[in-house]
Amino acid sequence: MKQLRKAIFWAHLACGVVAGIFIFIMCVTGALLAFEPNVLKIAESEMRSVQPPENAQRLSVREIVGKALAARPSARPSSVTLQNDGRASAVVALGRDGQIYVDPYTGEILGAGATRLRGFFRVVEDLHRWIALPGEARTVGKIINDVCNLAFLILALTGVYIWFPRRLAWQNFKSVMWFRGGLKGKARDFNWHNTIGFWTSTALIVLTVTGAVISFQWANNLLYTLTGNESPAATQSPAPNQTGEQAFALPENLDEIWKKAENQTSWKSIGLRLPIAQDSAVFTIDEGRYWNVFGRSLLIIDAKSAEVTKWESYGEQNSARQLRSWARFTHTGETGGLIGQLIAFMACTGGAFLVFTGISLALRRFGNWRTQKAR
Repeated sequence: MKQLRKAIFWAHLACGVVAGIFIFIMCVTGALLAFEPNVLKIAESEMRSVQPPENAQRLSVREIVGKALAARPSARPSSVTLQNDGRASAVVALGRDGQIYVDPYTGEILGAGATRLRGFFRVVEDLHRWIALPGEARTVGKIINDVCNLAFLILALTGVYIWFPRRLAWQNFKSVMWFRGGLKGKARDFNWHNTIGFWTSTALIVLTVTGAVISFQWANNLLYTLTGNESPAATQSPAPNQTGEQAFALPENLDEIWKKAENQTSWKSIGLRLPIAQDSAVFTIDEGRYWNVFGRSLLIIDAKSAEVTKWESYGEQNSARQLRSWARFTHTGETGGLIGQLIAFMACTGGAFLVFTGISLALRRFGNWRTQKAR
């Protein structure tokens, strides 16, 4: 057991030293992103809501998208979303170019949101996902961060083993569970590393596991295998026209297609992916009746005939798909609401301190080794 503990310790140390700087970046950016939805909601509150006129009828979806295109002629909308709430604005998303809030009754352009704030969060997210490397180097940055996320998982798991006292006595547990005042240098770093590790390890394991499911195809496939479901075939969505040579076009019967989607089920929100490719209108529908508030049902309608070709309610999806839908927002803490986001924020902040104290302890160990060798 002594040799096993020693091997696990050195594996823990090696992962921390090699991946430490990237884990630190992911932790700091993760903490900054924890409350992004809340901050944006407050900053854009005036644009996200409207005062519906008395007895007013909502404009058609085609008219709403048309108003957005009139305001941004060079834009290429990536989706349009409506809420089943008379006071909610319509949202026309423009991919990485942001979005436009439109009054669904008058067609007035309410704004593009908190653009500077969104720009800040976009930079932070790029750092979190691929170290903000540009162009083709983004793939390399993503691989580095994904691998370092796995290293972070190893650190969290091995850290729990190393943390666990060899002798089961309350005094031994107490010394590595609580902060102790008056400590300096190595003793302070050791106390902080153990205490923060104890209180954040569970959350960090959840964050890194969900991150792996999001990042790696093999982890996603493993989720399907463990739940006894067949992994879906990998598909690649056709890329929108990026050349700008052809004008953005909408089906002539878009309003008929949208009406079909509204009548498919009770709904809280409906989003339509744009542009409509291969004559298939793809809708994501929040039915507003599931425990997972981020669970979405899938509806595909033939753009020519306006007939439903596929309907997949979230409640009818297999267990693997439902768990996969939890992973994205569990990774950000949003599935737990404000409390979940707070836990994610504290875990990421704690993770940054774990990297700091861990590298500090490693440097002290290296310094002691050099001194002993010199002697």
